[in-house]
Amino acid sequence: MAKKYSLLSNVYFLGAFATIGGMLFGFDISSMSGVVGTERYQNYFNHPSSSLQGGIVAAMAAGSFFGALLAGPLGDNISRKRTIMLAASIWIVGSIIQCASVNVGMLVVGRVINGVAVGLASMMVPIYQAEIAPKNIRGRIVSLQQWAITWGILIQYFIQYGCSFIDSNAAFRIPWGIQVVPGMILLVGTFFFPYSPRWLADKGRWDEALEVLANLRANGDKNDPAVQAEYKEIEDAVNFDRTLAARSYLELFRRPAVRRVFLGMSLQSWSQLTGMNVAMYYIVFIFQGAGIKGQNATLQASSIQYVLNVLMTIPAILFIDRWGRRPVLLIGSTFMALWLFLIGGLMGRFGSPIISDNQTTTWAIQGNDPASHAVIACSYLFVCSFAISWGPVSWTYPAEIYPMRIRSKAVSLSTASNWAFNFALAYAVPPLLESIQYRTYFIFAAFCVAMTVHVFFMFPETKGRTLEEMDELFNSDIPAWKTHSQPVSHLDRDIEELKLNQEHSRHSQLDNNGKNPDDLVHPHDSTVPPHGTDNMGQVPDEKTEVEHVPGEKTEF
Repeated sequence: MAKKYSLLSNVYFLGAFATIGGMLFGFDISSMSGVVGTERYQNYFNHPSSSLQGGIVAAMAAGSFFGALLAGPLGDNISRKRTIMLAASIWIVGSIIQCASVNVGMLVVGRVINGVAVGLASMMVPIYQAEIAPKNIRGRIVSLQQWAITWGILIQYFIQYGCSFIDSNAAFRIPWGIQVVPGMILLVGTFFFPYSPRWLADKGRWDEALEVLANLRANGDKNDPAVQAEYKEIEDAVNFDRTLAARSYLELFRRPAVRRVFLGMSLQSWSQLTGMNVAMYYIVFIFQGAGIKGQNATLQASSIQYVLNVLMTIPAILFIDRWGRRPVLLIGSTFMALWLFLIGGLMGRFGSPIISDNQTTTWAIQGNDPASHAVIACSYLFVCSFAISWGPVSWTYPAEIYPMRIRSKAVSLSTASNWAFNFALAYAVPPLLESIQYRTYFIFAAFCVAMTVHVFFMFPETKGRTLEEMDELFNSDIPAWKTHSQPVSHLDRDIEELKLNQEHSRHSQLDNNGKNPDDLVHPHDSTVPPHGTDNMGQVPDEKTEVEHVPGEKTEF
């Protein structure tokens, strides 16, 4: 029987709230991009050189790399939910240290600790979202992760902007200290969340898995056909996984898993090589190169870019499950390459080298407003192209392509790849902007071209399939460019068949003994006929088996 509606059974609410973990990443990005160009920050930390500033920014990514690797075994052992809570706790500690920093060393330590938290959350939140969401809105739910990142960037940036007018060190301490608030909200709120039903099933906690799944899909009705069919599918997948090799990192690099592991790692790596997060970290320097002068003017121009990042993620959230993954990735990287080539070309044609007071060489456009405005416009269009494509899909795709037995570890490697490239780029880009100036944009444009080719030939379409149906997709011989979204999945057919069987049982009960037709069997005694049986679930010349508990069978 259905029970009273609860927010904790609403997939949208659970998925959206969990993305506060993604918001932490956005907070961290803006916590540096909004202060690196301010006088208070530069004076207090003794005008860090480009390489030192790169190290300060990259410290977070370094911590995130290790946090993502830790998240794999933690997610399997202590659950997805508790790993997110652990990330929130670590984030609170790191933010306090960062806020209290008295030198560069203390600041770096705080950012490394914050990075560990971001690595844990950025890897585990998409998995939790994917495992609680039905297939028809899974892309939308996981895409909320990217939207939360953009909101974190925007909110923290405006906090930074407001604090930039404070004539004291509080100009950067307040934004760093206020980061504690979302961490505490995430920690307290996640405590009340349900566990992932697939994690519960994987741990053999079948009754709890059924209860959570029923709450998420049918407001607590365990006899609902959609609940019974999905439960049976999860049960079959978990039991099949248990017949395979031991769950170790070595399995990730053996066939058939290695292909999917490589796709997830490469997709996350490519998302960094678009140059988007570099643009977020060093947006102040980029607009200075475009000829925008003055701290206030630079911050205002930057804020427009952050607002666009938030707004243009919305169409992807709404339509990713209609458009599919492949078209979004291909179109997005094509346009990003175009805008980056234009930015580099405009900067190279109309810019010139400038030597600052500390003998640092930069490249900027001076005295040419049309060229400056064109660079800024291309920068905005680049952000829009990323926000509607690679931003959300780079989190969605890796979270949905792996089987349960390796999902946590495989996604941890994918996310670690993201942070490894994030670290390398955050550290290397300031010296690059100093040494090869505008040519840096051509490098990222070339990466966008390469990732377009890679996606076209290697990445199959996953839209419309359940998590348990990904094995069939990736084990097929269909080339990636010939794959399409699946209009009707096996789960859809199982649900329809179960509805027919339940309707038949209901009429039989009414005709024979008048019993309540809603008193249906437990999903362990599933009325869904196994593959290879007739409509009544009978196998010719064989005994009928009814499975009561996974691994235990009773013969009649």
